Amino acid sequence: MPTYTVHEPPPRKNESVASPERFIFVRDGFHFWAFLLPPLWFLLKRLWLALIIYVVASVALDFAMSRAHVPASWRIVVELMLALVIGFEAASIQRWTLARRKWKTLGFVVAEDAELAERRFFGVWTQRPLAPATPPAADAAPLYAAPLRRGPPSGSDVIGLFPEPGASR
Repeated sequence: MPTYTVHEPPPRKNESVASPERFIFVRDGFHFWAFLLPPLWFLLKRLWLALIIYVVASVALDFAMSRAHVPASWRIVVELMLALVIGFEAASIQRWTLARRKWKTLGFVVAEDAELAERRFFGVWTQRPLAPATPPAADAAPLYAAPLRRGPPSGSDVIGLFPEPGASR
């Protein structure tokens, strides 16, 4: 089942908090159109810096392979490998661009499609407390239990699921 990361844009000049309608859900996994047509996918997703990096890398790779007299069949294989990497890393490239634009990652949602991911996320998000939780007092008791025994393990300690040697089953 696909996983979606949820991203909140920075608030506009007249907003104190970003509008939920502007949230973006980015699906993890392979993006077929990013594999098939990387420049067009970068343009449609408005990933300008990624597009420039892709074009420069692609041209430099083609130039280097032509100078090295690499056969045409190997050039095609290299270009397909580059497109395959773009297809697998498309979501990471999109998340990197959003982080560079100061978008906040709010979390992730596991859902079958984007619509169900939005429903699940906003169903939980609308029930969150509006006021920030107060931090616990410094002198409050810790929330974890102290270990029962301190020091190195003895020879009769059992590690994992294996019983002690010679013990009855």
